Amino acid sequence: MNRDWQKDPRLKSMAPEKIRFLADFADQLNSTPKDQILPRFLSLTAEIGSKNISFSPEETGLLTDILTEYLSPADKSRLDMFRMLSQKASPGSRHRQG
Repeated sequence: MNRDWQKDPRLKSMAPEKIRFLADFADQLNSTPKDQILPRFLSLTAEIGSKNISFSPEETGLLTDILTEYLSPADKSRLDMFRMLSQKASPGSRHRQG
């Protein structure tokens, strides 16, 4: 697995337990069949919650960068759609009516 992500400057401000979590996740992706990578990523949300870890939008971006290295173009499109829908549904997004 390519470990260039570990040199990313965004990691400098990230808590060590989050970096370990990312490293473990990246290692898991290494042994995950390609057709199971996207479902594995989507199940990651529950795993994060069970460990009481939260990621900022920047940290989530890094996690996504790691994942997309392994995705097929079709799965990248599905992930982009999922991310777009998640952003629209997030509590911080506001929709104006009127």
